[in-house]
Amino acid sequence: MSNTPPLKRLQVGLAILAVIFVVAVCGYRLGGWSLLDSIYMTVTTLSMVGYRDDFGATGMTPALQVFTIVLIVFGVSAVLYILGGLFQMMTEGEINRALGLRRVSREVERLSDHVVVCGFGRMGEILAGELKRGTRPFVVIDNDPERIAAAISLGYLALTDNATEEEALIHANVQRAKTLVITLPTDAENVFITLTARNLNPDLQIVARAELPTTEKKLLQAGANRVVLPAAAAALRMAAMITRPSTVELIELVAGHHVTEVQVDELTITPDSRLVDCTVRDSETRSRHGLLIVALRHPGGDLMFNPGADTVFQGGDTVIVMGQRADIERFRAEYGI
Repeated sequence: MSNTPPLKRLQVGLAILAVIFVVAVCGYRLGGWSLLDSIYMTVTTLSMVGYRDDFGATGMTPALQVFTIVLIVFGVSAVLYILGGLFQMMTEGEINRALGLRRVSREVERLSDHVVVCGFGRMGEILAGELKRGTRPFVVIDNDPERIAAAISLGYLALTDNATEEEALIHANVQRAKTLVITLPTDAENVFITLTARNLNPDLQIVARAELPTTEKKLLQAGANRVVLPAAAAALRMAAMITRPSTVELIELVAGHHVTEVQVDELTITPDSRLVDCTVRDSETRSRHGLLIVALRHPGGDLMFNPGADTVFQGGDTVIVMGQRADIERFRAEYGI
C-alpha cells in the first residue's frame, strides 16, 4: 500500500474505521450492553483515551474482553493508518492541491464565453500564452499531471482530466464556452472530442488540429468550424519566407513577439456605439487614431478586405484593425466599442 495515493489511503482508512465501528457497537450490543454504553465503549477504545475498567459495573465478560482486545488491535491500526495518510498528504502538499482544485473548479463554474483548450503540449502552451496576452478567459484540459502543474505555475486555470470524456468537457463548462480548441496529436481523439463538444453546445466555435489531410473532412463533418494542419501550415510559411520574405516579416511584426505594441485586433461594434451609421472616412481611423482598417464584416455577410471610404458601419459589424495597441484602446474608448 506504500504506493497508494495519500487521498485514496485516507478514504480507504476511513471506510475501514467505519466498518470496525459498526461491528464493535454490534458486538457490545450482543454482549448485553445498551446502545449508549456500546457506542461509548467503542469510541473510548478507538480514540485511545483510556477508561476505568470496572468489570463488575460494566458486565465485561471474558468473551467481551477478548472482543475488546481484537477491537483495539484492528481499530488502533486503522486509526494509525489514517494518521499516516494525513501526514503523507501534508508532506506531499496534497491538502494544498485539493484546496487548489476546489478553487479552480469554482472559478471555472463562473466562466462564460471562454475558451477551452484541450491539450497542453507545445501547441497548447503557445496558444494559452497568446490567449493570456489577449486577456481572453480560458481553461486548459490535459490528462498529464506534470503538464497541468506547469500550466498552473503560469497562472492558468487548468484541469487534470481526459478531454475525450464528456464529463471532462462538462467540468470545463463547455456548455457556456465560446470556443473550443483541440490540440491533441491523435486525429481519432480530436474527432471524438469534436463530436462530443458539438452535442453539448451546438453554438460552440470549434477549432481542431489534424495531422493527416484526410482527417480534415472528418473533423468538419463532426462539427468543427476550422481545421488546422500544423505540418501544412509550417510548410506554407517556410515557402512564404522564400518567395515573399517581406510579407512574412510584416505578419511576424503584428502577430509575433518581436514588437508587442503593434497588433491586429478584431472589434465588434455594439448597437449603441457612436460608430454606428458613421462612414470609414468620417471615423478618421487613419488620420486621428493611426489605425488601418484591414477588413470589415457586416452581420451575416462576407468579409470585405480594405473597405472603401464610403462604407457605413452598422451595429454588429466586425472590424479588423491594425495599429499600435495604445491607439486601438483609445479608438475603443472614444466610440464605446
